[in-house]
Amino acid sequence: MSNSTPATIEDVARIAEVSIATVSRAIHNPEKVANSTRLKVNQAIAMTGYTTNAMARSLRLGRSNMILVVAPDIGDPNFSNILVGLENEARSHGYGILIGHTQNDAQRGLEYLKFLNSNQAAGLILFTGILPFGHQTMTARLPPSVGVFEPVYNGGIPYVGVDDIAGARKAVDLLIAEGHTRIAFIGDSRTRLAYGRRRMGYEAGLDAAGISPDRRIVLEGDGTIESGRLAIEQLFMRDTLPTAFMCVNDQTALGVMLGLVARGYDIPRDFSITGFDDVPQAVFMQPSLTTIRQPRTLIGRHAMALLLQLLAGEEPPESEILLVPDLVVRNSVAAPSRQWMKR
Repeated sequence: MSNSTPATIEDVARIAEVSIATVSRAIHNPEKVANSTRLKVNQAIAMTGYTTNAMARSLRLGRSNMILVVAPDIGDPNFSNILVGLENEARSHGYGILIGHTQNDAQRGLEYLKFLNSNQAAGLILFTGILPFGHQTMTARLPPSVGVFEPVYNGGIPYVGVDDIAGARKAVDLLIAEGHTRIAFIGDSRTRLAYGRRRMGYEAGLDAAGISPDRRIVLEGDGTIESGRLAIEQLFMRDTLPTAFMCVNDQTALGVMLGLVARGYDIPRDFSITGFDDVPQAVFMQPSLTTIRQPRTLIGRHAMALLLQLLAGEEPPESEILLVPDLVVRNSVAAPSRQWMKR
Protein backbone atom coordinates (compact mmCIF):
# COMPACT_ATOMS: atom_id res chain seq x y z
CA MET A 1 0.00 0.00 0.00
CA SER A 2 1.61 3.30 -1.09
CA ASN A 3 1.86 6.30 1.20
CA SER A 4 -0.34 8.31 -1.21
CA THR A 5 -3.19 5.79 -1.22
CA PRO A 6 -5.74 6.29 1.57
CA ALA A 7 -6.23 3.25 3.75
CA THR A 8 -9.56 1.47 3.53
CA ILE A 9 -11.57 -0.66 5.91
CA GLU A 10 -10.57 -3.65 3.77
CA ASP A 11 -6.91 -2.91 4.56
CA VAL A 12 -7.68 -2.87 8.26
CA ALA A 13 -9.64 -6.14 8.05
CA ARG A 14 -6.83 -7.85 6.11
CA ILE A 15 -4.10 -6.84 8.59
CA ALA A 16 -6.26 -7.64 11.63
CA GLU A 17 -7.28 -10.95 10.03
CA VAL A 18 -10.97 -10.34 10.70
CA SER A 19 -14.00 -9.59 8.56
CA ILE A 20 -14.99 -6.09 7.45
CA ALA A 21 -18.12 -6.45 9.58
CA THR A 22 -15.96 -7.12 12.64
CA VAL A 23 -13.89 -3.99 11.95
CA SER A 24 -17.10 -2.00 11.66
CA ARG A 25 -18.40 -3.36 14.96
CA ALA A 26 -15.07 -2.61 16.66
CA ILE A 27 -15.42 1.01 15.55
CA HIS A 28 -19.15 1.56 16.02
CA ASN A 29 -19.98 -0.84 18.87
CA PRO A 30 -16.71 -1.73 20.63
CA GLU A 31 -18.55 -3.18 23.61
CA LYS A 32 -19.82 -5.99 21.35
CA VAL A 33 -16.32 -7.08 20.31
CA ALA A 34 -13.94 -9.22 22.35
CA ASN A 35 -11.01 -7.34 23.87
CA SER A 36 -8.44 -9.36 21.91
CA THR A 37 -10.23 -8.71 18.61
CA ARG A 38 -10.69 -5.02 19.39
CA LEU A 39 -6.98 -4.70 20.11
CA LYS A 40 -6.06 -6.31 16.76
CA VAL A 41 -8.38 -3.92 14.96
CA ASN A 42 -7.01 -0.87 16.79
CA GLN A 43 -3.47 -1.92 15.97
CA ALA A 44 -4.36 -2.39 12.32
CA ILE A 45 -6.02 1.03 12.25
CA ALA A 46 -2.85 2.62 13.60
CA MET A 47 -0.61 0.68 11.18
CA THR A 48 -2.58 1.57 8.08
CA GLY A 49 -3.25 5.23 8.79
CA TYR A 50 -6.97 4.52 8.81
CA THR A 51 -7.08 6.04 12.27
CA THR A 52 -8.46 9.41 11.21
CA ASN A 53 -11.37 7.84 9.33
CA ALA A 54 -12.10 5.50 12.19
CA MET A 55 -12.04 8.28 14.71
CA ALA A 56 -14.32 10.40 12.53
CA ARG A 57 -16.89 7.62 12.68
CA SER A 58 -16.50 7.48 16.45
CA LEU A 59 -17.01 11.24 16.56
CA ARG A 60 -20.33 10.91 14.75
CA LEU A 61 -21.35 8.41 17.40
CA GLY A 62 -20.31 10.87 20.10
CA ARG A 63 -17.49 8.77 21.56
CA SER A 64 -13.99 7.47 20.97
CA ASN A 65 -12.43 4.36 22.43
CA MET A 66 -8.84 5.47 21.83
CA ILE A 67 -6.27 7.04 24.16
CA LEU A 68 -3.50 9.15 22.64
CA VAL A 69 -0.06 8.70 24.19
CA VAL A 70 2.31 11.55 23.24
CA ALA A 71 6.02 10.97 23.82
CA PRO A 72 9.13 12.91 22.75
CA ASP A 73 11.28 9.81 22.23
CA ILE A 74 9.80 6.34 21.91
CA GLY A 75 13.35 4.98 21.94
CA ASP A 76 13.76 6.03 25.56
CA PRO A 77 14.40 2.84 27.57
CA ASN A 78 11.71 3.89 30.07
CA PHE A 79 8.96 4.23 27.46
CA SER A 80 8.22 0.63 26.55
CA ASN A 81 7.56 -0.71 30.05
CA ILE A 82 5.38 2.26 30.99
CA LEU A 83 3.48 1.68 27.73
CA VAL A 84 2.89 -1.96 28.71
CA GLY A 85 1.22 -0.84 31.93
CA LEU A 86 -0.82 1.80 30.10
CA GLU A 87 -2.02 -0.62 27.42
CA ASN A 88 -2.87 -3.48 29.76
CA GLU A 89 -5.02 -1.22 31.91
CA ALA A 90 -6.64 0.41 28.86
CA ARG A 91 -7.46 -2.94 27.23
CA SER A 92 -9.11 -4.22 30.38
CA HIS A 93 -11.56 -1.31 30.11
CA GLY A 94 -12.21 -1.50 26.36
CA TYR A 95 -9.83 1.24 25.19
CA GLY A 96 -7.06 1.15 22.62
CA ILE A 97 -3.79 3.08 22.44
CA LEU A 98 -2.48 5.45 19.77
CA ILE A 99 1.14 6.62 19.97
CA GLY A 100 2.11 10.14 18.99
CA HIS A 101 5.89 10.51 18.59
CA THR A 102 6.86 14.20 18.65
CA GLN A 103 10.62 13.61 18.22
CA ASN A 104 11.00 16.79 20.31
CA ASP A 105 9.47 18.74 17.42
CA ALA A 106 7.12 21.51 18.59
CA GLN A 107 5.18 21.45 15.31
CA ARG A 108 4.47 17.73 15.65
CA GLY A 109 3.26 18.34 19.19
CA LEU A 110 0.88 21.01 17.95
CA GLU A 111 -0.48 18.66 15.28
CA TYR A 112 -1.31 16.07 17.93
CA LEU A 113 -2.97 18.77 19.98
CA LYS A 114 -5.17 19.66 17.02
CA PHE A 115 -5.98 15.96 16.65
CA LEU A 116 -7.16 15.91 20.26
CA ASN A 117 -9.24 19.02 19.82
CA SER A 118 -11.11 17.27 17.01
CA ASN A 119 -12.38 14.79 19.63
CA GLN A 120 -10.62 11.92 17.90
CA ALA A 121 -9.28 10.54 21.18
CA ALA A 122 -11.04 10.15 24.49
CA GLY A 123 -8.02 11.09 26.59
CA LEU A 124 -4.33 12.00 26.63
CA ILE A 125 -1.28 10.51 28.32
CA LEU A 126 1.58 13.00 28.10
CA PHE A 127 5.25 12.01 28.44
CA THR A 128 6.74 15.32 27.32
CA GLY A 129 6.41 17.37 30.51
CA ILE A 130 5.05 20.32 28.53
CA LEU A 131 1.97 21.11 26.52
CA PRO A 132 2.82 21.83 22.87
CA PHE A 133 3.52 25.42 21.83
CA GLY A 134 0.32 27.18 20.85
CA HIS A 135 -1.77 25.27 23.39
CA GLN A 136 -3.16 28.44 24.99
CA THR A 137 -6.10 28.64 22.60
CA MET A 138 -6.83 24.92 22.75
CA THR A 139 -6.12 23.77 26.31
CA ALA A 140 -9.66 24.45 27.45
CA ARG A 141 -10.86 21.88 24.90
CA LEU A 142 -8.39 19.17 25.84
CA PRO A 143 -9.89 15.81 26.83
CA PRO A 144 -9.03 14.39 30.27
CA SER A 145 -5.23 14.18 30.50
CA VAL A 146 -2.55 12.68 32.74
CA GLY A 147 1.20 13.31 32.75
CA VAL A 148 3.68 10.46 33.27
CA PHE A 149 7.47 10.22 33.53
CA GLU A 150 7.79 14.01 33.63
CA PRO A 151 5.53 16.44 35.55
CA VAL A 152 3.80 18.95 33.26
CA TYR A 153 4.88 22.57 33.59
CA ASN A 154 1.93 24.87 34.36
CA GLY A 155 -0.46 22.48 32.72
CA GLY A 156 -2.82 21.77 35.59
CA ILE A 157 -2.58 18.12 34.60
CA PRO A 158 -2.44 15.31 37.21
CA TYR A 159 0.83 13.41 37.28
CA VAL A 160 1.80 9.80 37.97
CA GLY A 161 5.48 9.00 38.37
CA VAL A 162 8.25 8.02 40.70
CA ASP A 163 9.21 9.88 43.87
CA ASP A 164 12.37 11.45 42.44
CA ILE A 165 13.38 13.11 45.69
CA ALA A 166 13.14 9.88 47.68
CA GLY A 167 14.98 7.93 44.99
CA ALA A 168 17.85 10.38 44.78
CA ARG A 169 18.06 10.43 48.55
CA LYS A 170 18.55 6.63 48.57
CA ALA A 171 21.44 6.93 46.09
CA VAL A 172 23.26 9.69 47.96
CA ASP A 173 22.73 7.97 51.31
CA LEU A 174 24.42 4.85 49.91
CA LEU A 175 27.43 6.85 48.70
CA ILE A 176 27.73 8.63 52.04
CA ALA A 177 27.49 5.31 53.89
CA GLU A 178 30.45 4.08 51.81
CA GLY A 179 32.48 7.07 53.03
CA HIS A 180 32.09 9.55 50.17
CA THR A 181 31.80 13.24 51.02
CA ARG A 182 32.68 14.77 47.62
CA ILE A 183 29.76 13.63 45.50
CA ALA A 184 29.11 15.23 42.12
CA PHE A 185 25.59 15.66 40.78
CA ILE A 186 25.51 15.26 36.99
CA GLY A 187 22.41 16.27 35.07
CA ASP A 188 21.04 19.38 36.74
CA SER A 189 18.33 20.92 34.56
CA ARG A 190 16.22 24.06 34.57
CA THR A 191 13.71 22.56 32.14
CA ARG A 192 13.22 19.00 33.43
CA LEU A 193 11.17 19.03 36.63
CA ALA A 194 12.05 15.41 37.39
CA TYR A 195 15.78 16.17 37.20
CA GLY A 196 15.30 19.18 39.46
CA ARG A 197 13.58 16.97 42.02
CA ARG A 198 16.46 14.50 41.88
CA ARG A 199 18.85 17.32 42.70
CA MET A 200 16.63 18.22 45.65
CA GLY A 201 17.01 14.65 46.93
CA TYR A 202 20.77 14.87 46.43
CA GLU A 203 20.98 18.09 48.44
CA ALA A 204 18.70 16.75 51.15
CA GLY A 205 20.99 13.74 51.59
CA LEU A 206 24.08 15.93 51.85
CA ASP A 207 22.34 18.22 54.32
CA ALA A 208 21.24 15.32 56.53
CA ALA A 209 24.87 14.15 56.69
CA GLY A 210 26.17 17.63 57.48
CA ILE A 211 28.01 17.91 54.14
CA SER A 212 28.15 21.33 52.49
CA PRO A 213 27.32 21.12 48.77
CA ASP A 214 30.06 22.21 46.35
CA ARG A 215 28.51 24.02 43.40
CA ARG A 216 31.60 23.34 41.31
CA ILE A 217 30.71 19.64 41.12
CA VAL A 218 27.05 20.16 40.20
CA LEU A 219 26.88 20.13 36.40
CA GLU A 220 24.01 20.59 33.99
CA GLY A 221 23.02 17.89 31.53
CA ASP A 222 20.24 16.74 29.23
CA GLY A 223 20.16 13.10 30.28
CA THR A 224 22.19 11.78 27.33
CA ILE A 225 25.36 9.68 27.22
CA GLU A 226 27.22 12.58 25.65
CA SER A 227 26.26 14.96 28.46
CA GLY A 228 27.76 12.52 30.98
CA ARG A 229 30.99 12.22 29.02
CA LEU A 230 31.18 16.02 28.65
CA ALA A 231 30.75 16.44 32.42
CA ILE A 232 33.95 14.42 32.98
CA GLU A 233 35.86 16.69 30.62
CA GLN A 234 34.58 19.78 32.43
CA LEU A 235 35.53 18.44 35.86
CA PHE A 236 39.05 17.57 34.78
CA MET A 237 39.49 21.01 33.22
CA ARG A 238 38.32 22.60 36.49
CA ASP A 239 40.50 20.24 38.54
CA THR A 240 37.59 19.78 40.95
CA LEU A 241 37.27 16.02 41.05
CA PRO A 242 34.77 14.26 43.32
CA THR A 243 35.15 10.71 44.62
CA ALA A 244 31.66 9.70 43.50
CA PHE A 245 29.09 10.64 40.89
CA MET A 246 25.35 10.71 41.38
CA CYS A 247 23.88 10.81 37.86
CA VAL A 248 20.41 12.00 36.99
CA ASN A 249 19.73 8.89 34.91
CA ASP A 250 21.43 5.73 33.66
CA GLN A 251 22.30 7.21 30.26
CA THR A 252 24.24 10.00 31.96
CA ALA A 253 25.93 7.44 34.21
CA LEU A 254 27.07 5.47 31.16
CA GLY A 255 28.59 8.64 29.69
CA VAL A 256 30.42 9.32 32.95
CA MET A 257 31.77 5.77 33.00
CA LEU A 258 32.95 6.00 29.40
CA GLY A 259 34.68 9.31 30.09
CA LEU A 260 36.53 7.94 33.13
CA VAL A 261 37.52 4.66 31.49
CA ALA A 262 38.87 6.58 28.48
CA ARG A 263 41.21 8.36 30.90
CA GLY A 264 42.43 5.07 32.32
CA TYR A 265 40.47 5.01 35.58
CA ASP A 266 38.92 1.94 37.17
CA ILE A 267 35.35 1.87 38.46
CA PRO A 268 34.67 1.54 41.37
CA ARG A 269 38.28 1.45 42.62
CA ASP A 270 38.95 5.08 41.60
CA PHE A 271 35.41 6.51 41.40
CA SER A 272 31.94 5.34 42.40
CA ILE A 273 28.91 5.96 40.18
CA THR A 274 25.14 5.71 40.63
CA GLY A 275 22.39 6.13 38.06
CA PHE A 276 18.61 6.48 38.11
CA ASP A 277 15.88 4.50 36.27
CA ASP A 278 17.41 0.98 36.07
CA VAL A 279 17.08 0.65 32.31
CA PRO A 280 17.67 -2.87 30.94
CA GLN A 281 21.23 -1.98 29.89
CA ALA A 282 22.25 -1.07 33.46
CA VAL A 283 22.97 -4.67 34.44
CA PHE A 284 25.19 -5.17 31.36
CA MET A 285 27.40 -2.12 31.90
CA GLN A 286 30.99 -2.76 32.98
CA PRO A 287 30.84 -2.71 35.92
CA SER A 288 27.11 -3.26 36.38
CA LEU A 289 25.46 -0.05 37.50
CA THR A 290 24.13 0.68 40.96
CA THR A 291 20.96 2.64 40.32
CA ILE A 292 17.43 3.56 41.35
CA ARG A 293 14.71 1.36 39.84
CA GLN A 294 11.51 2.96 38.58
CA PRO A 295 8.41 0.72 38.77
CA ARG A 296 7.63 1.56 35.15
CA THR A 297 4.83 -0.91 34.40
CA LEU A 298 3.11 0.04 37.65
CA ILE A 299 3.42 3.73 36.75
CA GLY A 300 1.65 3.00 33.47
CA ARG A 301 -1.15 1.09 35.17
CA HIS A 302 -1.72 3.83 37.75
CA ALA A 303 -1.65 6.56 35.09
CA MET A 304 -4.24 4.83 32.93
CA ALA A 305 -6.42 4.05 35.95
CA LEU A 306 -6.33 7.74 36.87
CA LEU A 307 -7.21 8.76 33.30
CA LEU A 308 -10.16 6.33 33.24
CA GLN A 309 -11.31 7.85 36.51
CA LEU A 310 -11.24 11.30 34.88
CA LEU A 311 -13.10 9.96 31.84
CA ALA A 312 -15.83 8.75 34.20
CA GLY A 313 -16.21 12.31 35.47
CA GLU A 314 -14.57 11.70 38.82
CA GLU A 315 -12.18 14.17 40.41
CA PRO A 316 -8.76 12.72 41.33
CA PRO A 317 -8.12 12.63 45.09
CA GLU A 318 -4.65 14.19 44.58
CA SER A 319 -2.78 16.01 41.82
CA GLU A 320 0.25 13.70 42.00
CA ILE A 321 0.66 9.99 42.56
CA LEU A 322 4.31 9.25 43.35
CA LEU A 323 5.47 5.63 43.58
CA VAL A 324 8.44 4.72 45.74
CA PRO A 325 11.51 3.55 43.77
CA ASP A 326 13.98 0.88 44.87
CA LEU A 327 17.75 1.08 45.28
CA VAL A 328 19.46 -1.62 43.21
CA VAL A 329 23.01 -2.20 44.44
CA ARG A 330 25.42 -3.66 41.88
CA ASN A 331 29.14 -3.20 41.27
CA SER A 332 29.76 0.49 40.50
CA VAL A 333 30.02 1.71 44.11
CA ALA A 334 32.80 1.15 46.66
CA ALA A 335 34.58 3.06 49.41
CA PRO A 336 36.61 6.05 48.17
CA SER A 337 40.14 5.39 47.01
CA ARG A 338 42.92 6.40 49.39
CA GLN A 339 44.45 8.74 46.80
CA TRP A 340 41.31 10.86 46.75
CA MET A 341 40.84 10.77 50.52
CA LYS A 342 44.29 12.35 50.93
CA ARG A 343 43.45 15.32 48.70
